[in-house]
Amino acid sequence: MLVVTGASGQLGRLVIASLLDSVPAGEIVAAVRDPAKVQDLAARGVQVRQADYDRPDTLAAAFAGADKVLLVSSNAVGQRVPQHRAVIDAAKAAGARLIAYTSLLHADTSPLPLAAEHKETEALLHASGVPFVLLRNGWYTENYLGAVEPALQHGALLGGAGTGRIASAARADYAAAAAAVLAARDDQAGKVYELAGDDAYTLAELAAEIARQSGRSLAYRDLPRHEYKAVLLQIGLPEGLAELVSGSDAGAAQGGLFDDGRQLSKLIGRPTTPLAASVATALE
Repeated sequence: MLVVTGASGQLGRLVIASLLDSVPAGEIVAAVRDPAKVQDLAARGVQVRQADYDRPDTLAAAFAGADKVLLVSSNAVGQRVPQHRAVIDAAKAAGARLIAYTSLLHADTSPLPLAAEHKETEALLHASGVPFVLLRNGWYTENYLGAVEPALQHGALLGGAGTGRIASAARADYAAAAAAVLAARDDQAGKVYELAGDDAYTLAELAAEIARQSGRSLAYRDLPRHEYKAVLLQIGLPEGLAELVSGSDAGAAQGGLFDDGRQLSKLIGRPTTPLAASVATALE
Protein backbone atom coordinates (compact mmCIF):
# COMPACT_ATOMS: atom_id res chain seq x y z
CA MET A 1 0.00 0.00 0.00
CA LEU A 2 1.42 3.35 -1.08
CA VAL A 3 0.19 6.39 0.85
CA VAL A 4 0.59 9.87 -0.65
CA THR A 5 0.00 12.73 1.76
CA GLY A 6 -1.12 16.15 0.56
CA ALA A 7 -2.76 14.34 -2.33
CA SER A 8 -5.14 17.16 -3.18
CA GLY A 9 -2.25 19.57 -3.71
CA GLN A 10 -0.52 20.31 -6.99
CA LEU A 11 2.42 17.96 -6.39
CA GLY A 12 0.46 15.20 -4.67
CA ARG A 13 -2.06 14.96 -7.48
CA LEU A 14 0.72 14.67 -10.04
CA VAL A 15 2.42 11.94 -7.99
CA ILE A 16 -0.76 9.88 -7.94
CA ALA A 17 -1.31 10.46 -11.67
CA SER A 18 2.19 9.13 -12.29
CA LEU A 19 1.71 6.16 -9.96
CA LEU A 20 -1.47 5.17 -11.78
CA ASP A 21 0.64 4.44 -14.85
CA SER A 22 2.24 1.46 -13.12
CA VAL A 23 0.45 0.73 -9.84
CA PRO A 24 -3.12 -0.61 -9.43
CA ALA A 25 -5.39 2.15 -8.13
CA GLY A 26 -6.52 0.05 -5.18
CA GLU A 27 -2.95 -0.04 -3.86
CA ILE A 28 -2.73 3.76 -3.70
CA VAL A 29 -4.04 5.86 -0.82
CA ALA A 30 -4.72 9.56 -1.32
CA ALA A 31 -4.35 11.04 2.16
CA VAL A 32 -6.00 14.46 2.22
CA ARG A 33 -7.40 17.00 4.63
CA ASP A 34 -10.67 17.24 2.69
CA PRO A 35 -11.70 14.02 0.89
CA ALA A 36 -14.31 15.93 -1.10
CA LYS A 37 -11.52 17.54 -3.12
CA VAL A 38 -10.33 14.24 -4.60
CA GLN A 39 -13.53 12.48 -5.53
CA ASP A 40 -12.17 12.19 -9.05
CA LEU A 41 -9.40 9.98 -7.66
CA ALA A 42 -11.90 7.90 -5.73
CA ALA A 43 -13.83 7.40 -8.95
CA ARG A 44 -10.68 5.91 -10.47
CA GLY A 45 -10.37 3.40 -7.64
CA VAL A 46 -7.81 5.20 -5.48
CA GLN A 47 -8.43 4.82 -1.75
CA VAL A 48 -9.23 8.23 -0.25
CA ARG A 49 -8.61 8.76 3.46
CA GLN A 50 -8.74 11.86 5.60
CA ALA A 51 -5.37 12.95 6.95
CA ASP A 52 -4.86 16.35 8.55
CA TYR A 53 -1.30 17.24 9.57
CA ASP A 54 -2.75 19.37 12.38
CA ARG A 55 -4.97 16.55 13.68
CA PRO A 56 -2.72 13.59 14.51
CA ASP A 57 -5.80 11.56 15.46
CA THR A 58 -6.72 11.36 11.77
CA LEU A 59 -3.37 9.92 10.74
CA ALA A 60 -3.59 6.46 12.32
CA ALA A 61 -6.55 5.43 10.18
CA ALA A 62 -5.10 7.14 7.11
CA PHE A 63 -1.88 5.14 7.34
CA ALA A 64 -3.36 1.77 8.31
CA GLY A 65 -1.70 -0.95 6.25
CA ALA A 66 0.83 1.45 4.72
CA ASP A 67 3.97 -0.08 3.25
CA LYS A 68 5.42 3.18 1.99
CA VAL A 69 4.44 6.76 2.83
CA LEU A 70 5.25 9.84 0.78
CA LEU A 71 5.44 12.80 3.13
CA VAL A 72 4.82 15.80 0.92
CA SER A 73 6.17 18.73 2.88
CA SER A 74 3.52 21.00 4.30
CA ASN A 75 2.94 24.45 2.79
CA ALA A 76 2.46 25.93 6.27
CA VAL A 77 5.90 27.52 6.54
CA GLY A 78 6.79 28.01 10.19
CA GLN A 79 4.54 25.14 11.29
CA ARG A 80 6.08 22.34 9.30
CA VAL A 81 8.18 20.64 11.96
CA PRO A 82 5.35 19.64 14.34
CA GLN A 83 3.17 18.70 11.36
CA HIS A 84 5.88 16.52 9.85
CA ARG A 85 6.64 14.98 13.26
CA ALA A 86 3.01 13.89 13.50
CA VAL A 87 3.19 12.21 10.08
CA ILE A 88 6.47 10.45 10.88
CA ASP A 89 5.14 9.20 14.21
CA ALA A 90 1.94 7.91 12.57
CA ALA A 91 3.86 6.17 9.78
CA LYS A 92 6.09 4.49 12.36
CA ALA A 93 3.09 3.37 14.41
CA ALA A 94 1.49 1.94 11.26
CA GLY A 95 4.59 -0.15 10.57
CA ALA A 96 5.53 1.59 7.33
CA ARG A 97 8.66 0.14 5.75
CA LEU A 98 9.69 3.40 4.08
CA ILE A 99 9.04 7.11 4.34
CA ALA A 100 9.91 9.25 1.32
CA TYR A 101 10.18 12.95 2.14
CA THR A 102 10.10 15.90 -0.26
CA SER A 103 12.93 18.00 1.16
CA LEU A 104 14.91 20.87 -0.38
CA LEU A 105 17.88 20.76 -2.74
CA HIS A 106 21.07 20.45 -0.65
CA ALA A 107 18.98 21.04 2.47
CA ASP A 108 21.95 20.41 4.75
CA THR A 109 23.99 23.28 3.24
CA SER A 110 21.39 25.43 1.47
CA PRO A 111 21.44 29.21 2.04
CA LEU A 112 17.68 29.40 1.45
CA PRO A 113 15.59 30.30 4.52
CA LEU A 114 13.29 27.38 3.66
CA ALA A 115 16.09 24.94 4.46
CA ALA A 116 15.81 25.17 8.25
CA GLU A 117 12.52 23.28 8.56
CA HIS A 118 13.62 20.70 6.03
CA LYS A 119 16.83 20.07 7.98
CA GLU A 120 14.80 19.64 11.16
CA THR A 121 12.47 17.20 9.43
CA GLU A 122 15.41 15.21 8.07
CA ALA A 123 16.74 15.02 11.64
CA LEU A 124 13.37 13.71 12.83
CA LEU A 125 13.51 11.01 10.16
CA HIS A 126 16.99 10.00 11.26
CA ALA A 127 15.81 9.76 14.86
CA SER A 128 12.62 7.85 14.05
CA GLY A 129 14.23 4.54 13.20
CA VAL A 130 11.95 4.19 10.17
CA PRO A 131 13.80 3.59 6.87
CA PHE A 132 13.58 6.72 4.75
CA VAL A 133 14.63 8.26 1.45
CA LEU A 134 15.14 11.97 0.84
CA LEU A 135 13.81 13.59 -2.31
CA ARG A 136 15.61 16.91 -2.12
CA ASN A 137 13.64 18.90 -4.65
CA GLY A 138 15.03 21.94 -6.38
CA TRP A 139 12.86 24.83 -7.55
CA TYR A 140 9.71 24.30 -9.56
CA THR A 141 9.93 26.30 -12.79
CA GLU A 142 6.31 27.24 -12.10
CA ASN A 143 7.49 29.26 -9.07
CA TYR A 144 8.79 31.92 -11.44
CA LEU A 145 6.31 31.57 -14.29
CA GLY A 146 3.39 32.79 -12.22
CA ALA A 147 4.86 36.25 -12.65
CA VAL A 148 4.95 36.15 -16.46
CA GLU A 149 1.79 38.13 -17.18
CA PRO A 150 2.38 41.00 -14.72
CA ALA A 151 6.02 41.14 -15.82
CA LEU A 152 4.96 41.54 -19.46
CA GLN A 153 2.43 44.19 -18.49
CA HIS A 154 5.15 46.27 -16.79
CA GLY A 155 7.98 45.40 -19.16
CA ALA A 156 10.20 44.09 -16.38
CA LEU A 157 10.74 40.85 -14.51
CA LEU A 158 11.72 41.71 -10.94
CA GLY A 159 13.85 39.53 -8.70
CA GLY A 160 16.84 39.35 -6.44
CA ALA A 161 18.75 36.32 -7.68
CA GLY A 162 21.57 38.26 -9.34
CA THR A 163 23.51 36.02 -11.70
CA GLY A 164 22.75 32.89 -9.70
CA ARG A 165 21.95 29.93 -11.93
CA ILE A 166 18.68 28.14 -11.26
CA ALA A 167 18.43 24.48 -12.22
CA SER A 168 14.66 24.24 -11.96
CA ALA A 169 12.34 21.61 -13.38
CA ALA A 170 8.62 21.31 -13.92
CA ARG A 171 6.54 20.17 -10.96
CA ALA A 172 5.52 17.13 -12.98
CA ASP A 173 9.19 16.09 -13.22
CA TYR A 174 9.53 16.03 -9.44
CA ALA A 175 6.24 14.17 -9.13
CA ALA A 176 7.47 11.52 -11.55
CA ALA A 177 10.58 11.11 -9.42
CA ALA A 178 8.55 10.62 -6.25
CA ALA A 179 6.36 8.06 -8.00
CA ALA A 180 9.44 6.22 -9.31
CA VAL A 181 10.88 5.94 -5.79
CA LEU A 182 7.58 4.77 -4.30
CA ALA A 183 7.03 2.16 -7.00
CA ALA A 184 10.67 1.00 -7.11
CA ARG A 185 11.29 -2.68 -6.45
CA ASP A 186 14.83 -2.10 -5.22
CA ASP A 187 15.48 -0.84 -1.69
CA GLN A 188 15.41 2.97 -1.54
CA ALA A 189 16.14 3.30 2.19
CA GLY A 190 19.07 5.57 2.97
CA LYS A 191 19.22 7.19 -0.45
CA VAL A 192 19.46 10.96 -0.86
CA TYR A 193 18.43 12.33 -4.23
CA GLU A 194 19.53 15.87 -5.09
CA LEU A 195 16.88 16.68 -7.69
CA ALA A 196 17.19 19.53 -10.17
CA GLY A 197 16.68 20.31 -13.83
CA ASP A 198 19.12 19.22 -16.52
CA ASP A 199 19.78 22.82 -17.52
CA ALA A 200 20.11 26.05 -15.56
CA TYR A 201 19.39 29.71 -16.26
CA THR A 202 19.65 33.12 -14.68
CA LEU A 203 16.57 35.27 -14.23
CA ALA A 204 17.93 37.53 -16.95
CA GLU A 205 17.95 34.53 -19.28
CA LEU A 206 14.42 33.65 -18.17
CA ALA A 207 13.28 37.18 -19.05
CA ALA A 208 14.97 36.88 -22.44
CA GLU A 209 13.20 33.58 -23.15
CA ILE A 210 9.82 35.06 -22.21
CA ALA A 211 10.51 38.05 -24.46
CA ARG A 212 11.55 35.78 -27.33
CA GLN A 213 8.42 33.67 -27.17
CA SER A 214 5.97 36.49 -26.47
CA GLY A 215 7.46 38.90 -28.98
CA ARG A 216 7.28 41.62 -26.34
CA SER A 217 9.99 43.61 -24.63
CA LEU A 218 10.98 42.29 -21.22
CA ALA A 219 14.07 43.04 -19.15
CA TYR A 220 15.22 41.58 -15.87
CA ARG A 221 15.59 44.07 -13.05
CA ASP A 222 17.70 42.79 -10.19
CA LEU A 223 17.00 44.29 -6.77
CA PRO A 224 18.70 44.06 -3.37
CA ARG A 225 16.82 41.74 -1.03
CA HIS A 226 15.22 44.50 1.05
CA GLU A 227 14.05 46.38 -2.04
CA TYR A 228 12.62 43.25 -3.62
CA LYS A 229 10.78 42.41 -0.41
CA ALA A 230 9.37 45.96 -0.31
CA VAL A 231 8.06 45.58 -3.85
CA LEU A 232 6.43 42.26 -2.96
CA LEU A 233 4.76 43.84 0.04
CA GLN A 234 3.59 46.74 -2.12
CA ILE A 235 1.84 44.39 -4.55
CA GLY A 236 0.02 42.69 -1.71
CA LEU A 237 2.04 39.69 -0.58
CA PRO A 238 1.82 38.95 3.14
CA GLU A 239 4.92 39.71 5.21
CA GLY A 240 5.89 36.07 5.65
CA LEU A 241 5.55 35.24 1.97
CA ALA A 242 7.41 38.37 0.88
CA GLU A 243 10.26 37.41 3.21
CA LEU A 244 10.25 33.86 1.87
CA VAL A 245 10.28 34.86 -1.81
CA SER A 246 12.94 37.55 -1.42
CA GLY A 247 15.02 35.25 0.79
CA SER A 248 14.79 32.45 -1.74
CA ASP A 249 16.09 34.71 -4.51
CA ALA A 250 18.91 35.82 -2.23
CA GLY A 251 19.75 32.16 -1.69
CA ALA A 252 19.64 31.55 -5.43
CA ALA A 253 22.16 34.36 -5.88
CA GLN A 254 24.49 32.30 -3.67
CA GLY A 255 24.04 29.17 -5.77
CA GLY A 256 21.36 27.62 -3.59
CA LEU A 257 19.17 26.55 -6.52
CA PHE A 258 21.90 25.10 -8.71
CA ASP A 259 22.90 21.48 -9.16
CA ASP A 260 24.32 19.78 -12.24
CA GLY A 261 24.24 16.15 -11.13
CA ARG A 262 21.20 15.32 -13.28
CA GLN A 263 19.88 12.88 -10.69
CA LEU A 264 16.32 13.89 -11.52
CA SER A 265 16.46 12.95 -15.20
CA LYS A 266 18.27 9.72 -14.33
CA LEU A 267 15.57 8.81 -11.83
CA ILE A 268 12.65 9.50 -14.18
CA GLY A 269 14.36 8.02 -17.24
CA ARG A 270 13.96 11.06 -19.48
CA PRO A 271 15.23 14.64 -19.76
CA THR A 272 13.62 17.18 -17.46
CA THR A 273 11.14 19.62 -18.99
CA PRO A 274 13.08 22.39 -20.83
CA LEU A 275 12.62 25.96 -19.71
CA ALA A 276 11.36 26.90 -23.18
CA ALA A 277 8.55 24.35 -22.93
CA SER A 278 7.47 25.62 -19.52
CA VAL A 279 7.51 29.23 -20.73
CA ALA A 280 5.40 28.24 -23.74
CA THR A 281 2.83 26.66 -21.41
CA ALA A 282 2.75 29.77 -19.24
CA LEU A 283 2.11 31.95 -22.28
CA GLU A 284 -0.82 29.88 -23.57
